[in-house]
Amino acid sequence: MRDSKSMSRRLALPMAAALAVTALGAGTALAQDEPAYAGLDMDLSGTTIKMAAIGGGNYEAMYDSISMFEEETGADVEIVFLGDGFEIDRYLKTNYAAGTVDFDVAWNHTSFMSQFTNFVEPLQDYFTEEELAAFSPSIIDAATIDGNLQLIPRHADISALYYRTDLYGDEALQAAFEEQYGYPLEVPTTLDQIYEHSEFFVGEGAILYGTEFAGQEEAVAGRFYELLFANGGDYFDADLSPIFDSEAGIASAQWMRDLYANGLVPPDTPNLLWDGVAANWCNGDVAVYLEWYGWYGYFQDPESCPEVAGNFGMARGPVGMDAETHTGWAGAHAFSVAKDSENKEAAVQLVKFLTSEAVSFDESNTFGFLPVRSDVSERVVAANADTGNPLDAERWELANLQVSEDFRTPPLFADWISFTNEWYPTLQSIILGDVSVEDGLAKGVADAADLLDSLGY
Repeated sequence: MRDSKSMSRRLALPMAAALAVTALGAGTALAQDEPAYAGLDMDLSGTTIKMAAIGGGNYEAMYDSISMFEEETGADVEIVFLGDGFEIDRYLKTNYAAGTVDFDVAWNHTSFMSQFTNFVEPLQDYFTEEELAAFSPSIIDAATIDGNLQLIPRHADISALYYRTDLYGDEALQAAFEEQYGYPLEVPTTLDQIYEHSEFFVGEGAILYGTEFAGQEEAVAGRFYELLFANGGDYFDADLSPIFDSEAGIASAQWMRDLYANGLVPPDTPNLLWDGVAANWCNGDVAVYLEWYGWYGYFQDPESCPEVAGNFGMARGPVGMDAETHTGWAGAHAFSVAKDSENKEAAVQLVKFLTSEAVSFDESNTFGFLPVRSDVSERVVAANADTGNPLDAERWELANLQVSEDFRTPPLFADWISFTNEWYPTLQSIILGDVSVEDGLAKGVADAADLLDSLGY
């Protein structure tokens, strides 16, 4: 394998229901047979399959398995681009729009897919009903737009609350906190508690930062969205009119701004993406924050996270002003085949391989990605039942709860990323204190309305 660097459909509740049953399984016993590979039954000798892939974090480990695909099929797989989610989104959009597609297989995502519908190959004719039946029905249904299957899911993810067990279990800190704030220091269940715990831990000198969040691009717009719906709000109404200059919007933006103004999050927050916030956590600098399940294996590795491995817990996302609504920003990573690919059959074989039971099990079991195949979920639950670390098993129960009740995707329309690109610099200005919360939200809503109007919504 060569590596040359380089309002549509909504699926919140339907996907949650199906993932809860289909993707996470019921803890059945691990089958005695080995998980199966797919996509290895075609001779692809002399064929080069080019791939534009997501990188960073734990995403790249899967690609090591491609050597097996090459050996078994005779194909040569070349990764022509490898970048984080925002880098690859720009790369794909640029090449699709310019007609300069130089890849056969491409990263895709349920939150991004609506913008790519004209550029990816419909996949329903390449997969049998039996093959598709292994995947979460709601994701397959949601990714089928106008009768065309846009993608094959790789794994799902939802943000959970990670917290330092040593801090929350420290008796001296517990006593000091209850004396100052009047309630016990326990794992936070509300956004207000996260703020107060952050204030306390930093004030006591117990930690460098109380909490954190990725502060740029769609990452900060998505985190704001998560706070927004936990506070009872939303970005848009049913007619796709922007409504986030609401009481919920003010509370959400003020929470982020106050954390920054009071030094409770890193000063370089506006420059941070996922790898940056993960590095702060692994350095032992953060007490509690919202993060994806997919980082679990990385955080439990003493080599990558020596300060926190074996020293943290996970909990359901907090509630905000709406006491019934927990945070739960979610989605699913996936693979698509470019419509301009000259090797569609070969590209599909690679997608079948990368989303097969065996490759998916290895990725989910090793790193904690939430599986989207029922056969994989059963194996993962069984494999983590008795590892010696109770959290290995407990996280799957927690994931089941979150996916069942809290799974919430961003608004799924083709210009979601165009909107977030327009909005996030203003949100950064609010966080930095360069503009008032009210004025910043008013500008964000006005800019969103103008953008959507110019795009024909």
